[in-house]
Amino acid sequence: MFDDKRTETAPGEPLLRVRNLRKHFPVGGGPFRRPPVAVKAIDDISFEIAQGEVVGLVGESGSGKTTVGRTILRLTEPTSGQILFDGQDVAALTPRQMRAQRKRMQIVFQDPDASLNPRETIRQAIGRALRIHRIGTGADREDRIVALLEQVGLSGDYIDRYPYEFSGGQRQRIGIARALAVEPEFIVADEPVSALDVSVQAQVINLMDDLTQRLNLTMLFIAHDLAVVEHISDRVIVMYLGKIMEIAPSQTLYDAPRHPYTRALMSAVPRPDPTIKRQRTLLQGDIPSPINPPSGCVFRSRCPSAGPECASIIPPLEQVGPGHYSACVKNRQFG
Repeated sequence: MFDDKRTETAPGEPLLRVRNLRKHFPVGGGPFRRPPVAVKAIDDISFEIAQGEVVGLVGESGSGKTTVGRTILRLTEPTSGQILFDGQDVAALTPRQMRAQRKRMQIVFQDPDASLNPRETIRQAIGRALRIHRIGTGADREDRIVALLEQVGLSGDYIDRYPYEFSGGQRQRIGIARALAVEPEFIVADEPVSALDVSVQAQVINLMDDLTQRLNLTMLFIAHDLAVVEHISDRVIVMYLGKIMEIAPSQTLYDAPRHPYTRALMSAVPRPDPTIKRQRTLLQGDIPSPINPPSGCVFRSRCPSAGPECASIIPPLEQVGPGHYSACVKNRQFG
């Protein structure tokens, strides 16, 4: 069961500011091919994350969520835009400056099996970050690794075991411990429970929720499931085909979603209360190709409420309530 501890109040001043961020991947080209075209994985998005805040980033596969997280950390280079972390433009840092910056910004990967080297012990996997950033020496590092394992709910006696000796949930706990090793301020959690059994997803989410609050961490929690981010996020960002559709405080989004895409996603979230009747909104077809997205509103080809104006107008994010923004030409109608 989830421990629901979040409120709608952002804990502090913005630690991360993303401004007009774009990431386009060229496809094609070459001497005997058609001219290259751009896959617009991220297409002009802006948002902020406050110090100590957990923001959920949600959308279907292909919406650009993972690219956002990797671009913020510069694991993928941005095409344009600003990534301001504590007032410093991450996109403008040199490789040497970025190496130092990575101590403050870490990632928990989606697949714990792929992110851990099967030939390394847990001591080696977690200890590498300590060596790279020159944190502690000898026995100090061992004590630190043991403390990290215990912090994520594992025994310090596991330090010399290999990844294959652990379950999927335990391996993800090790991935979390590795991310925490350098005492970061900001973590990108890239679908950290999607590869886990349903029976252990809640345990890992509750662990991450507890750690963010105890350690005052700031987090971008990426998921495709609105039911997952509801229980850990202060605010939620909904993405579709490289663009932001809606931003709102968590409870506001779940109580009163404004964008048709958010409403469709919300209709699929199961509710434990059998007295709550919800009409299911089924989206037709698959998410379009980012190589050739629809004109105007990118969601219009699947939107049950689309009108003729949606083909020509790119809707901006408009404020529709306190801290609540929606990108739809029919915002006033839905209000």
